[in-house]
Amino acid sequence: QVQLVESGGGLVQAGGSLRLSCAASGGTFTSYAMGWFRQTAGKGREFVAGISRRGGSLYADSVKGRFTISRDNTENTVYLQMNSLKPEDTALYYCAADRTYDNNYVHTRYGEYDYWGQGTHVSVSS
Repeated sequence: QVQLVESGGGLVQAGGSLRLSCAASGGTFTSYAMGWFRQTAGKGREFVAGISRRGGSLYADSVKGRFTISRDNTENTVYLQMNSLKPEDTALYYCAADRTYDNNYVHTRYGEYDYWGQGTHVSVSS
C-alpha cells in the first residue's frame, strides 16, 4: 500500500499558474501509475491527468495544453503543473495511485485507482 499527501493548492487569478505536488510513501512508487482527479459540488470525481510507470501521460480534453503531469521517482513525487488557469478549474484536486502491471497504460476512471490522498484545494478567481 501507499500513502499520498497533496500540497501546493491555493487561490490564484485567472490566467495564473499553480504547481501541485503529491508525495508518496510506502509501497514501491515505480510500481504505480499516478493520476490527478478533481471534484466539485456539482460533479463527480473527474479525471484530469495521468502518468504511466514509464512516464507516458494522458490528459482530459479540458486541460490539454495547459496542464502538465510529471513524476520524480527519486523523490517519490508526482506533480501537476497548471498554467493558464480558468475559473472552471476550481476544485478539490486529488492525487491517486494505480497498482498496475502495465508499464505504459493510464486509467481514467476513479474506480480503477487503488490509493488516494486527502486532496488540495485550487480556487481560480475571475
